[in-house]
Amino acid sequence: MEKDVWSFKFSDLFTVPNFITYFRFILIAPFVYFFLDENYIMSAACIGASGLSDCCDGFFARRLNQVTPLGKILDPIADKLTLFAVAICIVIYMPSTLPLLTLLILKDVLMLLGGMDLVKRGITPPAAKWYGKIGTIVFYFSICIIVFLKAVFEYENMYLDFILIFVTTITMFFALFQYAKIYFSLIKENSRKKTKQ
Repeated sequence: MEKDVWSFKFSDLFTVPNFITYFRFILIAPFVYFFLDENYIMSAACIGASGLSDCCDGFFARRLNQVTPLGKILDPIADKLTLFAVAICIVIYMPSTLPLLTLLILKDVLMLLGGMDLVKRGITPPAAKWYGKIGTIVFYFSICIIVFLKAVFEYENMYLDFILIFVTTITMFFALFQYAKIYFSLIKENSRKKTKQ
């Protein structure tokens, strides 16, 4: 199984889903630039495109039979880097959200470390589940609403922003709890297999 986790092929670099993931990496820089430049419409467009492409890469990977070990590693890294970039920008824009966004970052760091631990053990990390995607969609939706209201209507409501980020936190920690169950189940199954050997 360890070979499957690490067996990257040169051709894996050029699959459609991985090109979509590269696009998500590229979008991080213009999002941060536009946000800090207070060009909220363009920053919302960047984060919206990132969220849409995040939903598409898994679809094309399955549709085109292009699920690769490289893609399984790059996809969550793109998720985490995008989340960190957005979190930093939102904290600069609204410092009161720092505690909630710290929890969001902590959750994603834990998931990333869990995935790295599985790979180290020679266990293929699980594919993205529906609750993980729901958490991501809610995250992008909340951020786009916050940015859109400020950009188009110059409307700022700290209570609304707090509620949106709080709901996002709940959905993401639900996903973390579900993934944690899968993580410990895989560890237990792997230990059982080694014992039988």
